[in-house]
Amino acid sequence: LPITGIILAAGASTRFGSPKQVADFGGETMIALAVRRAASQCAAGVVVVAGANHDALAPILDNLPVRTVRNRQWREGMAASIRTGMAEVPEYSAGVLLMLCDQPAITTADLGRLTSVWRRVPGEIAAARYASSLGVPAIFPPSYWPELRDLRGEGGAKQIILAAKAVSAVEMPAATLDIDTPEQLLQLD
Repeated sequence: LPITGIILAAGASTRFGSPKQVADFGGETMIALAVRRAASQCAAGVVVVAGANHDALAPILDNLPVRTVRNRQWREGMAASIRTGMAEVPEYSAGVLLMLCDQPAITTADLGRLTSVWRRVPGEIAAARYASSLGVPAIFPPSYWPELRDLRGEGGAKQIILAAKAVSAVEMPAATLDIDTPEQLLQLD
């Protein structure tokens, strides 16, 4: 069951003060780290959705095994990035792994557990459980792709996950940490 990874990296990083996607985490940019970890699970390839900081990301992404797409509607919010990424999913893909680029504490092993759980029930969404809720990273089977393609506004895929009849939850405390400020990044490193 080949999975396509979609990494959302289109935000302006306003609270961070510079493009956080290219910030260093353990000797690697956050975007390169996310790509490497996603690629470990995504036989159907990885798509990076860039936007506000596209030009800062381009030189890094050019050297990584990804398809980069530009979301020109990035100001709308996550929904526009998800729609942009979904347009790049190949037909033979059996699932879509949706990730953010600013959750650097998530490990390859975390994504491996998520993938394993999804493969047991590939008709259901498999989502990370953290901070007493469900969210991304999450894997969506094709039955949810029309909803992902129709998302509008600020919100992301969480609303689809929470409305789903059945979700395979995978405990992932590392997903709690998303980097919004340089101070948060320094605390980790």
